[in-house]
Amino acid sequence: MSVLSAAPPIPTMVSVVGVMDTVSPTYAGLMDTGSPHETGPQAAAEDTAGTPEPAGARSVAEAAGDGPVWIALPPGLLKMRRLLLVVWLGLIALAAGLLPGLLAGPAWAVFALLPLALMAWGWGMTERNWRSWRYAERADDLLISRGVLWREETVVPYGRMQLVEVTSGPVERHFGLASVQLHTAAAATDATIPGLDPAEAERLRDRLTELGEARSAGL
Repeated sequence: MSVLSAAPPIPTMVSVVGVMDTVSPTYAGLMDTGSPHETGPQAAAEDTAGTPEPAGARSVAEAAGDGPVWIALPPGLLKMRRLLLVVWLGLIALAAGLLPGLLAGPAWAVFALLPLALMAWGWGMTERNWRSWRYAERADDLLISRGVLWREETVVPYGRMQLVEVTSGPVERHFGLASVQLHTAAAATDATIPGLDPAEAERLRDRLTELGEARSAGL
């Protein structure tokens, strides 16, 4: 037997130690943080603890809990009403100042200040009235709120609607507006939403008609 064949085998502990040294940091990290496949309430809480809640989701949840979501009227209605105010009161002021001035003397032209003062007052009141108009679609009825000095809210149940129509006069069509008229079984609950965009008016008409038919069939 030769000397080389009788010699004991070279130990491989060095390679094993090297592998353990390589694996040990990863294993220690898993011991501290848990398994990457770990699931459960505790893991979900740890994952979401540092994630801030989106502001949009929080505001939507708060709005859903506070009450109905109100929809305001478009600004085109305010422009139309102010134009009508200026045209009508401007003609009245012209007539009130021109006719007395020609017939009774220039001093009587001061009467033209009355329609002008009324125009200035109506300019601001028109905006306040426009801001007071709003509506909200709820699960079982439609809410319409309006009024500056005297607030008024109309509740129109979907099941009592008999007719929903969209109307648009010449002035409304010029400004790209339309109105939705609601006719119910009781005349006291009839309502109108003026100054809507034509697309919104048609959408609201179709939705209210569909909900009204569904509620009536359920009754």
